Amino acid sequence: MAEFDPEQFEDKYANYFAELQRAYKQAFDTMNDTYDSELVHAIDQQILSESEPFYEGEGQFRVELPEDPTERLSSVIANDERVESLLDRYVEEIEAELRTVFGFE
Repeated sequence: MAEFDPEQFEDKYANYFAELQRAYKQAFDTMNDTYDSELVHAIDQQILSESEPFYEGEGQFRVELPEDPTERLSSVIANDERVESLLDRYVEEIEAELRTVFGFE
């Protein structure tokens, strides 16, 4: 992989698509191995598919979620607290994988 360039990340899907896919896939695998796979799949497909990663500087990434993420889940039954907790953990995992994939960890 080429050295990470924050300016290139502004057009992330053109410049870093493979790396983004790898980070999201590795986060999914970790979450799926650890938590309720049905809920992890639903979050992945119905919420995180519409998420947007941003580079914040100094090796930190932020994943922005779509509006009202818990209301997007339609294929599983889970209370909002459980969904929010798992979603928060999943976002942390994606951000960690982004740091790893781009060589900050």
